[in-house]
Order: sequence, then C-alpha cells, then structure tokens
Amino acid sequence: MTTLDDRPPVHRLRAIFLVVLVAGLVVLAWSDPVHQTAIRVFEATKAIMQEHHVAGPLLFVVLSALSAMLAFFSSAVLVPPAVYAWGPLASVALLWTGWMLGGLLSYAVAYHFGRRALRWAAPGKSFASYERQVRLHTSFGSIVLFQLALPSEIPGYVLGLIHYPLGRYLLALAIAELPYAIGTMLLGVGFVSRRLGLLVSLGALALLAALLLGRAWRGQLARRPATP
Repeated sequence: MTTLDDRPPVHRLRAIFLVVLVAGLVVLAWSDPVHQTAIRVFEATKAIMQEHHVAGPLLFVVLSALSAMLAFFSSAVLVPPAVYAWGPLASVALLWTGWMLGGLLSYAVAYHFGRRALRWAAPGKSFASYERQVRLHTSFGSIVLFQLALPSEIPGYVLGLIHYPLGRYLLALAIAELPYAIGTMLLGVGFVSRRLGLLVSLGALALLAALLLGRAWRGQLARRPATP
C-alpha cells in the first residue's frame, strides 16, 4: 500500500502542474486562431458579467473558494476572463477573497467534524503525516511556510484538525495567498494581452518559488523544535 511518504514530494507535483499550466497558456496565446477565439469567448463572458453585477463576482468568489478546498479543481482557468471583464485589481481582490473563504471553510469542516468529514471533503488524501509535522512546528513563521509550500487544499484541513488558533490561521492564510493571487492574475494578464515573455518569466519564477518553498518546508521538518 502506498503511503504519503512514498509519494513524490508535494512541491515537485506543484512544480510539474505549474510547468504544464504555463506551457498550455503559452501555446494557446501563441496561436492566433485560438487566442482570437478565447477573446471572443471573453467578450461574451464580459457582457454576461456586466448584466449581473452581483451574481457574476459572487459566482467567481464561490468557484475560487471551491478551488481552495478541492484538489481536482483549479481557479486558474477562471482568471483570464475575469481579468478581461473586471480588470487586474478587482480580479486579485475577488480571487484572494475566494481563496480566503475556501481556506476558512476547509478549516471549519476539519475543526468541527474531524476526520470523518474529510472522507467526502478530501477523499483519497491522508493528513496524518502532515498533522504530525505541523504539531512539531507550530510557530507562526512555520505555519506561513506550510501555507506557502503546500497546495491550498491541504493546510486548512490539517490546521483545522489540530485546532490551530483561528486568528493566527487566517493571518497566515492571508499572507500566503496574496502573492499567489497576484501571480495568477498576472498570468491572466499575460494571456489576454499575448505577452509571451511575461508568461514565460512568471512560469520560471513560479517554478523556482515552488521548488525553493518546498525545500524550505522539508528543511524545516528536518530540524527538531527546541524542547521547552
């Protein structure tokens, strides 16, 4: 039976996902017919969003929240049309709000219902190893690093399971999700404006950050906390 420790490190899986995502955006932006078709779709989406001033942003926030809770759903596909319809600043604010909401909900599910709820909220995932790791490294800096290094659907559940203080969790979540929201928005801007150099540069930066943050977290785990 495969255990969590037998699987590829999460930061490597995230790095692979980033490479595939950025490569896909570059290929789609490079092709004139594909990019023009995407812009026409964005135009239609923008018209619908402008007709629904409240429902459009609310739906975007809800879908972003779900992406922060579910491993199989990514909000990256939602960002280019959002950037086209609302502009960069509004897109960052809505995306960050949605991720904060998703993190809060995942924390609440694990906090109040425990492991039995994770059978449907995060099927197929084992959180026991992460629980052990985080219980040994509960300083605020370690929790921020945990949030930065791992996919967003993991920390909320783990920190809810161990009943980590809510206020400190929300602060760590806010700090960790903001740069990802900005980076995701910039990818959307790069795709909409066909700035291939920006896409490639962001992809390289995101790849490097994913690998460095993953190594930093694993290095943190290798150091035993001081005994009080």
